[in-house]
Amino acid sequence: MDNKWKGRSKGRPFSSRKLKTKTGKDQMTFSFSVTTPSGPMDFQVEPGTSLLFVGANGGGKTRLAVQIETDLGDKAHRISAHRALTLNPSIHKISERVALLALRTGHASPTAGLQHRNGSRWQSNAAVSLLNDYDFLVQALFAEQANTSLTTHKNARAGSAQPAAATKLEQLTQIWDRILPHRRLEITGDDIQASVAGSAVKYPAADMSDGERAIFYLVGQTLVAAPDSLIIFDEPELHIHRSIMSRLWDELEAARSDCGMAFISHDLEFVASREGQKYVLRDYSPTNGWTIEGVPEDTGFTEEITTLILGSRKPVLFVEGQGSSLDQAIYRACYSDWTVIPRGSCEEVIHAVAMLRANASLTRVTCAGIVDADAYDASEIELLQSKGIAVLPVSEIENIFLLPQVVEAIARAEGYADQALQDKLTAIFDELLAGAADSKNQAPIVLRYCRRRIDRTLKKIDLSDAADVTTLATDYKTKTDAFDVEAIAKMASDSIWKAISDRNIAELLKWYDNKGILSIACRAKDTTKTRFEHWIVRALRNDTAPEVSIAIRNVLPAIAAT
Repeated sequence: MDNKWKGRSKGRPFSSRKLKTKTGKDQMTFSFSVTTPSGPMDFQVEPGTSLLFVGANGGGKTRLAVQIETDLGDKAHRISAHRALTLNPSIHKISERVALLALRTGHASPTAGLQHRNGSRWQSNAAVSLLNDYDFLVQALFAEQANTSLTTHKNARAGSAQPAAATKLEQLTQIWDRILPHRRLEITGDDIQASVAGSAVKYPAADMSDGERAIFYLVGQTLVAAPDSLIIFDEPELHIHRSIMSRLWDELEAARSDCGMAFISHDLEFVASREGQKYVLRDYSPTNGWTIEGVPEDTGFTEEITTLILGSRKPVLFVEGQGSSLDQAIYRACYSDWTVIPRGSCEEVIHAVAMLRANASLTRVTCAGIVDADAYDASEIELLQSKGIAVLPVSEIENIFLLPQVVEAIARAEGYADQALQDKLTAIFDELLAGAADSKNQAPIVLRYCRRRIDRTLKKIDLSDAADVTTLATDYKTKTDAFDVEAIAKMASDSIWKAISDRNIAELLKWYDNKGILSIACRAKDTTKTRFEHWIVRALRNDTAPEVSIAIRNVLPAIAAT
């Protein structure tokens, strides 16, 4: 991917132009220019490729989509973020040519042209007008189905061996089936219905969900777009569930390899997940245009992570974990002023913070990190803090739910008080302590701790002074012999037993990283682990249990953006 902008030669027009492929076939290249504070910036999109812009509210996303459409004229087809999704298959049928002209210009007439687009399709207010073209789309699809089917019928009657061409509605149905296998489209010559897979019960198009109608609309718009055009999608993620987002756009890009696609979105995760040229819309001014930043390639991070970093107006917080819904809910709710990016292990978090702070192309981005406690000693915690990395008060983020002040807040939210509250907490802590005292639970914890200590020690060993192999071997043996694994294991075991004996729950949770923790914490709500997780996620996202949210925030480390 080449994210370098080319300077525009003064007065040169920007439009689409044709290049010859290796096979000699004409291939369209879409070129346009964008005004920026430092001067015009040029962009080129080849057929079969995508251009992606990401920006927050106020970044001028829709106005950029309007400018691209205006610059490219009839070679661009823009799908507005403000779009009506009323699917009405009973709309009266018109000719395919008129339906397509109406879809592209808003003017249902054989004489419609580009001159009608602003006034008819966009009501002379292209940046904010509601796009209401679903009827035209349905008319175009039915008309194309009729014409294609008639051609097939004539060929069959004439005895031609020519294979039947798939109609656009058949192509749409095939894509739909791959994206939504649990739903079935039932399309006739003049109607559209849907059904649940395996059920004979059908429901009308008008009763489709917002997501179903949005998918039908986007697939249909893509299939009927003019050949060799640039299709511009403003907020393509609207009404689409994240679990099928990638599949949908993979399908649509594959279905129209003759077209280029431009995506303009505020959804960082969507843009980060797609392939193509990527840019961040940093700001917009009617006078000076757009402040645009290309996503660089050589940051040391993946393109996806780099896009997340650059696309956010917030500082970046790297955390351990793989981004589970529970982890994300905790971090995003408690550090709402940060863009939270999971990085896997402790070492990866430390590396990410150091790399981002040292990266010349990302110097404007501030960042920090949070790692699990992992029984760090005071000197190690101080060293991590000096690098911008805070340490959790527990060995895993889930353990915070059993910290006394947090589990008490959960129980109080459930209605426990006075002696009943104390009895509930005592029962929960008794179960935790009994589990920690069980040798089959404790032994793996001690073993993991010893492995981490060995790993940290080996990483700190400096053998750079050795001038030959003999000296290197001697230095290595001397420095590793001093590490007493059995003493480390005894220290860990003694620390766990002391916390158990003292009923020091906070200290125990620095060591105890058993996956059964949540199953104990859910006793505070008298519910299952799954339901407890769902409740916690909702409570943190929607602040439905403010005392619980406050308790969790109070036990997590304070992070400063530096």
